[in-house]
Amino acid sequence: MSVPYIEILQEGYVIREFLQETPSAELVWHRDKEDRIIEALHSTDWRFQLDNDIPRVLEQNQLFIPKGVYHRLIKGTGDLKVKVIKCKNS
Repeated sequence: MSVPYIEILQEGYVIREFLQETPSAELVWHRDKEDRIIEALHSTDWRFQLDNDIPRVLEQNQLFIPKGVYHRLIKGTGDLKVKVIKCKNS
């Protein structure tokens, strides 16, 4: 299965880059098998939405995503780079 991002592995986390050219249809609702923390690495108007919640602009602070909870990205202007930390013991 292909993913809508480019991933760069770092020590203890990954950097994911979502390109402006990515079709919105590829940014689907999904859930993960572990808790995660994400953080935008720059100012952006891309938005993030948890199931049963309103979309919110991604900010340069940490956002916790519990395992098994549906969520999605909503495309904004320009490319998006986020830091993703997969939580251990989740």
